[in-house]
Amino acid sequence: MTYLSHVEVDNSGLAVPSTELEQERRVAVFDLQEGSRFKLVGVPGPYRLRLGMEDGRAKFHWHAESGPRGEFSLALGHLAQAAKDYRTLCEAYARAVIELPPARIEEIDAARREIHTEAARQLQARMADRAEMDEATARRLFTLICALAQAA
Repeated sequence: MTYLSHVEVDNSGLAVPSTELEQERRVAVFDLQEGSRFKLVGVPGPYRLRLGMEDGRAKFHWHAESGPRGEFSLALGHLAQAAKDYRTLCEAYARAVIELPPARIEEIDAARREIHTEAARQLQARMADRAEMDEATARRLFTLICALAQAA
């Protein structure tokens, strides 16, 4: 399987993200560039990806290093509940680290990871006709899409 050699966020039409969202974006982009397993169906990689939001959809602009370019969009309705639950648990985790005992923090973090993993699997399934990716890459892409959607 090939990989994403470069990932860029397209901020066109998005609100300025909070410091926390900007940090999430930077970490997800860094992680995707450092260790992704991603392959577009029928197009040899590696790939450069520019990811943005347009009309409530994630917009993937890609350029294969072998030459071809293209784009596709992904409706986010099927991920809306998972994204909402994930964001809620991320916020709860941030508060818990300050206010709650370690056992409760671990419970919240386990729930957050479980939602994140399930959302990544949903993303893999929704993109299966366009791209193949491993679970870690799907998790990072989901994180990035959530951060972009929240600023849209």
